[in-house]
Amino acid sequence: MTAPPSEIATEPRTALVTGASSGIGAAVAEAFGALGWRVAAGARRLDRLEALAARIESAGGKCLPVRCDVSVPSELEAFVDAAESQLGPVEVAVANAGLAIPGLLDEVSVEDLERELRTNLLHPMVLARRLVPGMRARGRGDLLFVSSECAIHARPYQVGYGASKSGLEGAVRSLRLELEGTGVRATIVRPGQTTSEFGNGWVGPRIGRMLAAWKHFGVQRHYTLLPAASVARAVVAAATAPPGTHVAEIEVLPEAPREGRSS
Repeated sequence: MTAPPSEIATEPRTALVTGASSGIGAAVAEAFGALGWRVAAGARRLDRLEALAARIESAGGKCLPVRCDVSVPSELEAFVDAAESQLGPVEVAVANAGLAIPGLLDEVSVEDLERELRTNLLHPMVLARRLVPGMRARGRGDLLFVSSECAIHARPYQVGYGASKSGLEGAVRSLRLELEGTGVRATIVRPGQTTSEFGNGWVGPRIGRMLAAWKHFGVQRHYTLLPAASVARAVVAAATAPPGTHVAEIEVLPEAPREGRSS
């Protein structure tokens, strides 16, 4: 007897999350853990991952923390190998790790542009390339790619970041066609400005110029931030959609401040 779609959607699965040491990635990993899923959490900061794993396991879940620099394909491959050898075949993968280096195009070094592209564009493609054959063979799987509103709303001072996220969305749409009819789903999750440590390292006068430019061009209408947990809920909704349902794209934006209240 075949299990009802709702049971198939929520039964324990093995999930892998990149960029899981903070922000959206940590929130997604904890949300999967709360479902009773086995979670492989990868990032460069192992101490943060170990703290995350402790939180997940204290709540009754299972989490494998793995140090991984996603900009290095061999480390990403090793992360997947560790996850599958210790937790089982990866059935859900969230390519979340991202990097943005603010500055005008002629202010940003070639090395920094390459880091952005390797982190934001190459890593999701390498991850999907590694996981697709197994998912296709099993006839099910969810690949979720965390993009950014910058992919469709260009911002000055973020040429490399915007290009990498636009390229990511193009890659996912092509991949989706390649996977049609296989039972493997590819979903774009496009968040707006989110509460995280993403921009903590942005310092110096160029940040003031960047924010002024965003206001001038109307791409930053307000400064309300989206809770990372809200993006995690969107990811979970897509990953737990019943068979026969494909949530192709989700855009999650922070609500503007209510009238009469400061932003």
